[in-house]
Amino acid sequence: MPDRPVRVRFAPSPTGPLHIGGVRTALYNYLFARKHKGEFILRIEDTDQNRFVPGAEEYIVEALKWIGIQIDEGISAGGPHAPYRQSERKPMYRQYAEELVKRGHAYYAFDTTEELDAMRKRLEVAKVAAPQYNAVTRTSMKNSLTLSEDETKKLLDSGSHYVIRVKIPRNEEVRFHDIIRGWVVVHTQSLDDKVLFKSDGMPTYHLANVVDDYLMKTSHVIRGEEWLPSAPLHVLLYRFMGWEEFMPEFAHLPLLLRPDGNGKLSKRDGDRLGFPVFPLDWKDPATGEQSSGYRERGYFPDAVVNLLAFLGWNPGTTQELFTMDELIEAFSLDRVSKHGAKFDPEKAKWYNQQYLRKRSNEELAAIFLPVVKEKGAPASLANTDYVGKVCALIKEKAHFPSEFWDLGNCFFFAPEKYDMAAIQKKWKDNVPAFFAKLKDVLAQTIDFSHTNVETTFKKLAEENTISPGSVMQPFRILITGMAVGPALFETIELLGKDEVVKRLEKGLQSIK
Repeated sequence: MPDRPVRVRFAPSPTGPLHIGGVRTALYNYLFARKHKGEFILRIEDTDQNRFVPGAEEYIVEALKWIGIQIDEGISAGGPHAPYRQSERKPMYRQYAEELVKRGHAYYAFDTTEELDAMRKRLEVAKVAAPQYNAVTRTSMKNSLTLSEDETKKLLDSGSHYVIRVKIPRNEEVRFHDIIRGWVVVHTQSLDDKVLFKSDGMPTYHLANVVDDYLMKTSHVIRGEEWLPSAPLHVLLYRFMGWEEFMPEFAHLPLLLRPDGNGKLSKRDGDRLGFPVFPLDWKDPATGEQSSGYRERGYFPDAVVNLLAFLGWNPGTTQELFTMDELIEAFSLDRVSKHGAKFDPEKAKWYNQQYLRKRSNEELAAIFLPVVKEKGAPASLANTDYVGKVCALIKEKAHFPSEFWDLGNCFFFAPEKYDMAAIQKKWKDNVPAFFAKLKDVLAQTIDFSHTNVETTFKKLAEENTISPGSVMQPFRILITGMAVGPALFETIELLGKDEVVKRLEKGLQSIK
């Protein structure tokens, strides 16, 4: 850890909905910042205006807010380094690009699209595996390295189209330390002369992100593995600008992989396997295509936080459930894996189930009550107190609040149909008579607590030489219509004596 203040940034591009992998990157940045009493910055990297999608920036801000990430500085929060959209910082980048040219680390390139295509075709014919504009090919192209100073000035003055390219040195090794991956060594022979600045005044990502990280005093760049190939160029730019002592530490996070581990997790995988890959619902403004999000699917934000934290990191203990504060305390980059993390949709549901169970009955009742009213439940039952008691029983069986009605409709309406397939397996000749007796006994029972009803049920079964276990499921089906569900005797207690007796009578008439 450096002795300078910790400042991290999450810098997405507004090109569409924020992928859940991007949310994980934001989360790791946030956990790291909070762990070290630092600051979390949200910066929008919109240098590629052709890919800008209306609504994407607002979506990013809303997604981070929903997940519980507090923005200290940046978009939606403001701060001393505003503006935080790169498109609004456009005027400042030119001076840095031109400074690199003056220092001999960049140059003007005037090549047309046709000339660039011709260069690539020549290299392909020559069997060059990866045709690129680099230390070799630039010597035969139209740029300020091959043109005279006068020719270059004339082209610039005439308004000719140009780009500024970085001048990658030949035959050097670029070395930098990655907190997660250790020392990374790349030979400049494998690097190309990337475009840093375009004649329309817009920088490319490479220049803009280095300049902004320097100006915003970023201490750590924590980003996805896909940016690892760009890191050597960024290291060179810090060196070329004389900013080496201000260069942030790098940490490149592992990829989020498909459930089978083969390849990066994509929207298509979610569509195919039926799980969301975005935090919130998204409607594509161009096509109208709808994509589902974790929020609208009924996931709790703290469950998603816990899920994402474990996709590439582990605490070194057996603890699986963490609050945000606990994650902040436990998080460290040295426990982040180098290897890709497989996304497990079932584990995602498990996490949500755990956090659903942690919710108070009152919280769950507030979610479920509008559904109960919408379904037309009797007014005497459609109240917070009763619905809260229902939630206490059904939440152990649910992964999502959206499952509550299927699990709990029997608390509001007597069954109209019964699981006959399950009944037929257990409905022996002596069973109807047993339940007829049980109905009469329960009708006379004063103490209708679940413990007393259970005792009464078992005692009557034994008196009739019937195994209580053999008639437990038929009892449930008579009362609820379903073969499985929440704790049976607690369900019976909540329904009350009159309703249970009535349902037994109706069930015995329906099941012959």
